[in-house]
Amino acid sequence: MAAHPEYLAVFSRTHHFLMRGDGPLAFDMRHYVAIMTGLVPPPPCPTDRPVCSQAVGRHQCHVLLDQLKEEFVASGGEQRWLDGLQHVPKKLSDLSEVNKLLAHRPWLLNRSHIERLARGRDNWSLGELLQALTVLAHYHALCSFVLGCRALDADGAADSETEGPARSSQGAAEPSECASGPPSDGAPVRQLMQKMRSLSEQRQSAGQLTPEQKNVIYEAVDSGGVVADRPAPRPPRHDIDRFVEDADFAYEDFSRRGEGSSVPTFRVQDYSWEDHGFSLVNRLYSDVGVLLDDKFRTAYQLTYQTMGSFRAVDTGLHDDYDYAVVNQLLDRRLKAFVKTMCVYPERLGGAGGGLRPLSDGMQGFQHSEKVHVAILCLEARLQSELLYALRAVMRYTT
Repeated sequence: MAAHPEYLAVFSRTHHFLMRGDGPLAFDMRHYVAIMTGLVPPPPCPTDRPVCSQAVGRHQCHVLLDQLKEEFVASGGEQRWLDGLQHVPKKLSDLSEVNKLLAHRPWLLNRSHIERLARGRDNWSLGELLQALTVLAHYHALCSFVLGCRALDADGAADSETEGPARSSQGAAEPSECASGPPSDGAPVRQLMQKMRSLSEQRQSAGQLTPEQKNVIYEAVDSGGVVADRPAPRPPRHDIDRFVEDADFAYEDFSRRGEGSSVPTFRVQDYSWEDHGFSLVNRLYSDVGVLLDDKFRTAYQLTYQTMGSFRAVDTGLHDDYDYAVVNQLLDRRLKAFVKTMCVYPERLGGAGGGLRPLSDGMQGFQHSEKVHVAILCLEARLQSELLYALRAVMRYTT
């Protein structure tokens, strides 16, 4: 993340406020809620797959989990809580259902889940619940980033890449900074740029699409190239079994091609961060909304107008972007990495796992540009989970 200092600064401010700043939750409660993000393992492996990780956390992010345990104890947390969910107050254990849904199938979260937590004998106040939901989403996304970067580090070590000075996102980077890393003929990036130029010219000659046509094209974009269900490398056994509830629950696609879904598609025109989520967060958990908004905007605008060793490339975002070109521009291996990092990052394997997702999918790009992809995955997952959670809270309060 240090390769992108502007983003690192806003991330650090948000993280510090969430875990150490003012808020309705006590510090030990915050850290235990964060610990809960890694407490449910993937579903049991079929009997024909002997190499599988049973006693691992939801995303197998042991680095974060070990750190959080230390911080929990340092914050005055009771040591016995680390012996399992059966040793924590009912108020905390009641949160495990929402944690599970947010991590794997957030579209299933609804008003009734919020109502069960906000009412009754061991109820959460809306302020406490809002902070807990934010911590859950924050650490789910952070697990994705950490495991994704672990895979990137394996790529970087294999490719013997070296990185130059960090760059500022204000304008194009300096030539000496852009060219950091080993010499490259830039052929894959050059081909991609030529394809982008050709598609742009075709689009201009074809005219503008109507909003209805854009929606149809967006929903038709193929998720393609998803990593197949396969056994993960066996990690060291951890002590997470004691926290496990409903171990069979795992991610499933919202809807498969050619199949309908019983859950309506989430549309940003119905509920968005800018129009709905921001104000709700600030009302129930003041100040964090401004920090989150700053972080979202920084990630959204983060660009250096470079692609690999090429400079002055228009890499900005445009409201009229034609999603029909995604399948033509985005390498299927990169698409597979993005989806895997966002929904089941434990499959990335990391060092020794035999998976190098971006070595082939982003040939010719700098290591910092690959980290940029990981940052976008982090923010996309965080905002998605938050929107589902905040919408459920809004429906409960209205």
